[in-house]
Amino acid sequence: MIAKSPKRPKIGLALGSGGPKGLAHIGVIKVLLANKIPIDYISGASIGAMIGGFFAEKSDIKKVEKIALATNWKLILSLLDPSFGQGLFGGDKVKNFIEQNVDKISFKNLKIPLAVVATDIKNGQSVVMREGELASAIRASISFPLVFRPARRGGKLLADGGLSCPVPVEIVREMGADIVVAVNLDAKCFFHGGKDSDFGFYKIANSSINLLCYHLAEQNIKTADVVVDPKLGRTNWSKFVDGKEIIAAGERAAKKVLPQIKKLLAEKDFGGGGEN
Repeated sequence: MIAKSPKRPKIGLALGSGGPKGLAHIGVIKVLLANKIPIDYISGASIGAMIGGFFAEKSDIKKVEKIALATNWKLILSLLDPSFGQGLFGGDKVKNFIEQNVDKISFKNLKIPLAVVATDIKNGQSVVMREGELASAIRASISFPLVFRPARRGGKLLADGGLSCPVPVEIVREMGADIVVAVNLDAKCFFHGGKDSDFGFYKIANSSINLLCYHLAEQNIKTADVVVDPKLGRTNWSKFVDGKEIIAAGERAAKKVLPQIKKLLAEKDFGGGGEN
């Protein structure tokens, strides 16, 4: 009889949608790696798909952070290609930017298994992409309605993954994760206070979208083993230009849940004492 060596539980990371708030994902990954917490699977929606995809291709979070911190207004403006139908911007330049950073790599050649989530704009169903070219999948997942034109992939018209599955917990569990760590960027997506008169057309529309994302994300994270909740406060698109503060918020949030993750790793018993 030969005793089997213990099998380490597999850890899956579910990276949520949230625009510039998604830079917090970089901070979360930095802390996990610094504490020797392995990342075996990744699922991502919208900005979570982009950060997760870059990391899955490079397997080096410092390189991903360098890309994020090199962003400036000149770069952002260079990525905007005005469109006259289905969105303010076509998205082709954004796809080119993604390709510049991950080349034309396919899912099967990634260093870490990845699932990218988008939404079929015709029926509202989540579309999970794990095959084909990575760049086109990320481009589809970040297609926020009215901002970017929906992407055509696999015969479907795809929009932002956050519309249907903002924190893809069950998707990464189905990939094989024993422990799922979810990063929820929608926990503090709206703010109370202010006068009724402050709620004009734009604020009402924006708050309505945020509320929908908040409640959908709350449903998604119910089955996660650990939830990372970065405290980000008010965040606007200008934060893409200076993301240090958001990355740091991700680090602080990840450090808070480290004891919980380590406890789960210690408690999971995968096979000692059997026979070969």
